[in-house]
Amino acid sequence: MAAIIDAAQPFKLGAEITATGARFVVQAPGATTVSVCLFDQADTETSRHSLQASGDGLFTGLVEGVSAGQRYGLRAEGPWAPENGDRFDPSKLLVDPYATRLDRPFSYDQRLASFGEDTASLVPKAMLEQPLPPLNPGKPVFSPGGLIYELPVRAFTMLHPDIPETDRGTLKALAHPAILDHLVSLNVSAVELLPIAAWIDERHLLPLGLSNAWGYNPVTMLALDPRLAPGGIADLRFAVEALHQAGIGVFLDVVYNHTGESDNHGPTLSLRGLGNATYYRHERDDPGNLVNDTGCGNTLACDRPEMQTLVMSALRHFVTQAGIDGFRFDLAPIMGRSQDGFSSDAELLQTIVDDPVLHDRVMIAEPWDIGPGGYQLGNFGPPWLEWNDSARDDIRRFWRGDPGMTGALATRLSGSSDIFSRNGARKTRSINFVAAHDGFPLGDLVMFESKHNEANGENNRDGHDANHSWNNGVEGPSNDPAIKAAREADARALIATLFATRGTIMLTAGDEFGHSQGGNNNAYAQDNPITWRDWSGLSHGRLAFTQAWSELRANSDLLDRLTFLSDADGSADPDQVAWLAGDGLAMTPAAWEDTTRTVLMMVLGAPGSRMAILFNRGSSVIDPTLPTTSGHWVRESPEGEAGAKISGRSVNAWRETVT
Repeated sequence: MAAIIDAAQPFKLGAEITATGARFVVQAPGATTVSVCLFDQADTETSRHSLQASGDGLFTGLVEGVSAGQRYGLRAEGPWAPENGDRFDPSKLLVDPYATRLDRPFSYDQRLASFGEDTASLVPKAMLEQPLPPLNPGKPVFSPGGLIYELPVRAFTMLHPDIPETDRGTLKALAHPAILDHLVSLNVSAVELLPIAAWIDERHLLPLGLSNAWGYNPVTMLALDPRLAPGGIADLRFAVEALHQAGIGVFLDVVYNHTGESDNHGPTLSLRGLGNATYYRHERDDPGNLVNDTGCGNTLACDRPEMQTLVMSALRHFVTQAGIDGFRFDLAPIMGRSQDGFSSDAELLQTIVDDPVLHDRVMIAEPWDIGPGGYQLGNFGPPWLEWNDSARDDIRRFWRGDPGMTGALATRLSGSSDIFSRNGARKTRSINFVAAHDGFPLGDLVMFESKHNEANGENNRDGHDANHSWNNGVEGPSNDPAIKAAREADARALIATLFATRGTIMLTAGDEFGHSQGGNNNAYAQDNPITWRDWSGLSHGRLAFTQAWSELRANSDLLDRLTFLSDADGSADPDQVAWLAGDGLAMTPAAWEDTTRTVLMMVLGAPGSRMAILFNRGSSVIDPTLPTTSGHWVRESPEGEAGAKISGRSVNAWRETVT
């Protein structure tokens, strides 16, 4: 039957409950017809309603007699011409891209990719729901310079003994007092949740008995994955409110670069069936061939208005419905790329930062992808913060013992002015980290020299080879006390160095207590104890060490600053630095160029209120000489008492006090 036409109403994409039913507006460029299919709770189709073409690829209509909880899907007819990028197939039930809730998770089945095979029984149904009362969030609960805690919701909470089993692996678990207490003990400024939008497993995982554990293969943008949020957006709001009450902001890691519909052999689930040629980028001279700047089979056409509208709707939804403080954009250059290449002035990037709902949110770019001109570190410009892989690699290489890394370390400690001072900028936008969800966790950096990804089923071909890691003499776990002690010292040195860097810092959940993935540096498909954090076996010593450095950073007015450092001049400027050798003398050009140097001292701040931090990557105990002071130096780091000699492979801090 045909839906009732309501031309007097403005078009709001998606489904909206009305006094008598629901209004549906679908954007399906190139389609000839679009229908809404209604389903009962037994997953049986009860009726089908044709929408009216309204121009510009829009199809609209009112369906009477439906209410909240009604399940539905879409079907679209149009040309099947893969050589031109058109893949309309009315046998495929499609998820509304603007749906805010699904009745179940996605599950891969090869029939989803077979032309002409009906998929109504295989595809999750969207559910009608009334929006929550809108929020008008104030200033984000976060300031740059703080600590971001990268957190995979499921892996972080699955094994926590204090969380009720029914809540483990879900957003509700983040509101549990045990989780909040842990985050507060680390002085976490904001959690950054790995993707929580509904995703599908990559098709090669099913035969391997594996499943996607990270969520970087989304199908929807607004609807949350029911495994993490069985209650939909209300579950996210509940978690955000609890975290906010604890003084912790919430960022979402969002994937607006590709979808789980994959390459031309992938499933048809949503955008592919509604306008494949429009929503995805195709080769300019071969419109049947998908661009793959993501390495995931397809690339969203973020330079087109249809895609921009969807992205903006999703971002506004999470702010107004859940109070989200900011977003981390996966493979962000794709959002600024057209057929002509990347531009930091791209329409979507500018629309985001100028939007009245989003303009004050924290925006974080992962500034690289595998497309042309894909490495854009430093190029997004204010107000964007950017993941800094140069900091990651240089900190790792310094502690691995690579020659000639002293100057590089100083640059990263100072906020990476070589990257972020372009166009006269005086403040860093760097997000410094030593480990993230992809790659080795911090504990494995000092335990494995090479990746060990055999469990991923790709004969160890997947994952990066350049890890800048080391094993302290034995590959993998060891019961040798000397090796274990060396690894613990190195892990602590990496943590302390991170907390000593200028800029915003990021710690990945579990790195503070010794999480290991057994050498797997690409554990995206390990939804099992490889990625689940082991709360019963955590390292209390490493946790206490991390908490101590976090407390030091949080209570210091010198460590969490953003202004680039200038050479010490004896003034009252807190943003000055003196670089000294272990003997207390200023670093000379020859000292900087000494490729075998193992000790560097960073002295921050104005005389009388300085902080000295000494990095000793050598294996020998040293007796450093601190700068002359009219007061005295008080040991601040948890490595010993004032005046004690400094052990090898350690970072130590002192605070100057003048009475």
